[in-house]
Amino acid sequence: MWLFLTRRLRMWVLLTVLAPLATKVLRGLGRTLERRTGPSVISNGLLKAGELGERARTALGGKPRR
Repeated sequence: MWLFLTRRLRMWVLLTVLAPLATKVLRGLGRTLERRTGPSVISNGLLKAGELGERARTALGGKPRR
């Protein structure tokens, strides 16, 4: 089914659905790992990756999520 979508529509789906979802998942994994084992390099990296997506979202004119 993915093949039947136009290139522009596929890009829109990636940027509006999958990118925020990936940001939320990365941030959630980082918080869960940090709660279980305390701050570590991996949990900090996951949190930073989640924040990178959030910064990109607000830079493009979106509202910050809480």
